[in-house]
Amino acid sequence: MTRWRGTALIFLAALSLAGCGKSSVPSVPTWSVSGGFIRDAQGRAVILRGATVSGAQRNPPYISPLTFDDYQRLRDEWGFNSIRFVMTWAAIEPQKGQFDQHYLDEVATRMAWAEKLGLSVILDMHQDIYGEGFGFDGAPKWACDSSYYAAFEPTTPWAYNAINPNVEACTDQLYTNPETLAQFLAAWNAVAQKLKGSKAVLGFDALNEPEWGTYDPTTFERDRLEPFYEKIVATVRQTDPKWLAFLEPGANRNIGIPTSLTPFRFANVVYAPHSYDDTAETTGRFPPEDVPNVIENDAALAREAQSLQAALWVGEYGGHWDDPNIGAYMGAQYQGIGAVAGSSDLWDINPGGGYSPIDANDAERPALANAVVLPYPSRVAGTPVSYAFDQDTSAFTVTYGPDAKISAPTEITIPPRVYRSGYQVACGGCAWHKTATGIEISKPASGAKVTVTLTPSKG
Repeated sequence: MTRWRGTALIFLAALSLAGCGKSSVPSVPTWSVSGGFIRDAQGRAVILRGATVSGAQRNPPYISPLTFDDYQRLRDEWGFNSIRFVMTWAAIEPQKGQFDQHYLDEVATRMAWAEKLGLSVILDMHQDIYGEGFGFDGAPKWACDSSYYAAFEPTTPWAYNAINPNVEACTDQLYTNPETLAQFLAAWNAVAQKLKGSKAVLGFDALNEPEWGTYDPTTFERDRLEPFYEKIVATVRQTDPKWLAFLEPGANRNIGIPTSLTPFRFANVVYAPHSYDDTAETTGRFPPEDVPNVIENDAALAREAQSLQAALWVGEYGGHWDDPNIGAYMGAQYQGIGAVAGSSDLWDINPGGGYSPIDANDAERPALANAVVLPYPSRVAGTPVSYAFDQDTSAFTVTYGPDAKISAPTEITIPPRVYRSGYQVACGGCAWHKTATGIEISKPASGAKVTVTLTPSKG
């Protein structure tokens, strides 16, 4: 959830590992991370562009009313190739040791939808203010002593609740109490057992915006978060070793404090920070003068991903649909993420929600929808350098270093609305052809670095 402003307030105010038994799932992953990018089975770099489904799933009944047709819309009309699927511990394990099989069946149904549509899914274990005992989302009520809930008095802004001593006590318990941690790992294991072998599941977002409780936020990531992640990753991969680990920094990263995470001791990691503008989060209005700040923040996230030997996936970005500057805001995010050839996920597809591109009647909110439905290089036979879209001319460019050892084509996804009257392709003599979703480049132009440009057809 959006936390730029809230985490700033908090920071200023606060200044049983699973065994390695055999699995029936093949140990050779379909997906991998190398050279700073997610790679498919052919070795192509994969750029994910998608949205969170859905903020509504943080609370009962935990499954949003979105249908197969809504998922298809994301692919066919918007050109998205991925979704971040919201889950919560409370939904998975409403009673201690009892996993809700009906809920997991509903999740599996939606994974089947995604598989049929070719959408890649990142499973998101969401939390805000620890869990439901405090009136928010995440952990089930039984996962902390009820005395903390009884003593809790909510405050505003809502993010200030994270530094309430009662919330901090429960947050600490998640990292330090062996029994609580074991149950959290068991919940992840239940998910992995249900969905193992799913062709839709690309990976898992281990915990949304991890808070630090009473621990020093400047050392929390190294001392508590890294060991916590190691246990989760080992638990999940014992069941399905194919899943990529999408790992977020501590929630204090949302205000621009660089992560102190270090390279992980396991492979196939995607760095999964969030990117929001401080003023837009505070006021609901994005100031155009903040465009350079957004772009530089995305560049800093890419440098952190590189230092972690990980791929970059901005797991949340977004803004209020009625912001008169929403086009400039989303344009800045596209520019910043595209400049580092990153992947990204919009918060969120929740009909009628403040950040949603669709209203309560399932109609598009054009200013926001049009600002995020743009072309992008979905599979690159080589190493992506950057991609960009000029809002004034509608020119799209992608630059990459081709790899002659990869025989699969480079794919550029072009949502139907972007070039309604057609487009021209300039690629320095490459061989290309149109597809149902955009274009494929079967033979790039010569050179260590090539550029492909799309422009609207003349006349």
